[in-house]
Amino acid sequence: MRIIITGGTGLIGLELTASLTADGHEVIVLTRDPAKVSGLPKNARAEKWDARTAQGWGHLADGADAIVNLAGESIAGDNLPAILFKRWSADYKRAIKESRLNVGQAVVEAIRAAKQKPKALIQASAVGYYGSRGDEELTEASGPGNDFTAEVCQVWEASTVEAETLGVRRAIIRTGVVLDPAGGVLPVVTLPFKFFAGGPLGDGQQWFPWIHIEDEVDAIRFLIENSNASGAFNLCAPFPVRNAELGQLVGKQMGRPAFMPAPAFAMRLALGEKAAIVLGSQRQLPRRLQELGFQFKYPKAEAALKDLLK
Repeated sequence: MRIIITGGTGLIGLELTASLTADGHEVIVLTRDPAKVSGLPKNARAEKWDARTAQGWGHLADGADAIVNLAGESIAGDNLPAILFKRWSADYKRAIKESRLNVGQAVVEAIRAAKQKPKALIQASAVGYYGSRGDEELTEASGPGNDFTAEVCQVWEASTVEAETLGVRRAIIRTGVVLDPAGGVLPVVTLPFKFFAGGPLGDGQQWFPWIHIEDEVDAIRFLIENSNASGAFNLCAPFPVRNAELGQLVGKQMGRPAFMPAPAFAMRLALGEKAAIVLGSQRQLPRRLQELGFQFKYPKAEAALKDLLK
């Protein structure tokens, strides 16, 4: 297969590229600066784009097996300092939305011009689509929330809807919190435990919709290859945990106590509006993914953390 990945230099994109090329597939990673991309595996190459148009790369969509659209300005932050200290200013929130809209329009432009349309488009979204919903079980049939992350996800999903009218099968991936020791949220979660200061965030009762990076990559590949896969899919483990339980499991794997709570008011003081990411509650379930027959390697958090923190 020949796969085009936008956002291919991010956490999920790099792992997906490694997985696909290991099986002999060709991967084209779109990036603003190919010269800065190093260490791509055999069968993968970086191609330049402006993340706004199909100029210079659109021809690559002709005859491609799939486009995986992961690109967009990071909501939480690209690295640990940004996650901890970068606030959601009005300008940053605008950039988050506009980046997703622009990328989606570029992808649709390329598909529109292709004589042989790509067989599939995997469109990224996130669990933030649902907003914070307490103990409510969230399946793909659940409606959207009304907070900022929900607005972003709705813009993101809508940005490539035209692909469907062009005859391209489109699967939307509403991804939970991807756990990977190389980046993302897990290093933030484990940091206080390293200083014997780990514990629940807020009251600890909020649901934490997580997924192991291997299952995230395998699920995306499953959706690329399954011709019956279209519409929205929750990419998350089938057994979400409450935040307090997550802390206990992390502490157990690291040999550290998990009794030092971070009060909600302190989180809001430190992170501002972005505190909603860690204080919100989303009991997300991968119902449609399981109905299609996807098998998780790590359905339960304890086994996943044992693997990730070994």
